[in-house]
Amino acid sequence: MVQAYCVKCRAKKEMKDAKNITMKNGKPATQGVCPSCGTKMFRIGKS
Repeated sequence: MVQAYCVKCRAKKEMKDAKNITMKNGKPATQGVCPSCGTKMFRIGKS
């Protein structure tokens, strides 16, 4: 699993439903959901 920072919980957590995406500028990123609060989580870079 991929770890990312949750802005709402203010902590690093394991991402739920993580999927690899490509941003508008062509860079890779990972997007998912926080398991605790359900907020969208985002991590830039290859994973």
